[in-house]
Amino acid sequence: MPETRSFFAAGELDGRIIVACGHDEHKNALRTAWEYDARMDEWKELKPMSEERDECQGVVIGSEFWMVSGYRTDNQGQFEGSAEVMELETGQWFRVEEAWKASQCPRSCVGVGKEKLFSWADCDSAIRVGVCSAPLGEWTFVSGSAHQGGPTGFFLVDQQTGKCNTIDEISQQFSGFIQSGCCVDI
Repeated sequence: MPETRSFFAAGELDGRIIVACGHDEHKNALRTAWEYDARMDEWKELKPMSEERDECQGVVIGSEFWMVSGYRTDNQGQFEGSAEVMELETGQWFRVEEAWKASQCPRSCVGVGKEKLFSWADCDSAIRVGVCSAPLGEWTFVSGSAHQGGPTGFFLVDQQTGKCNTIDEISQQFSGFIQSGCCVDI
């Protein structure tokens, strides 16, 4: 990646990986975005967003890349309810107000429902704190606990029905808190 960054968001569409926002080595929130073309093995800088966003979440919906929530450098930890969306065909960003619950961290818990975003922390009473999700085709893997300090539960959610299935057999070595997760299909 051409720039050093942490806590950035990423998404993939048609072999193009979009990386955006996060913060630099001095913890300054970024508004820059890059596209990596895996077939050509090259990076291209994209148009910057209207404002910087640290600890935001990236989600690809159709041909759009959504940058959900995050916060500015001068508002550390104060997550915004807005999102910035890039139409991947045109490369243009536009802002969406009230796309997310303000003050709620979006990292690894953004779900895509019927024409809206939602938090996996709101889908089941057993999953309220420390939520992490990763889409797996027709299913979504979700982990979290019912309360702060509670045991972490592991679930598979059917994306068609919304049914939450508990994964009961988890080895102790894999039973702790999950900070973030993803699924890479090769």
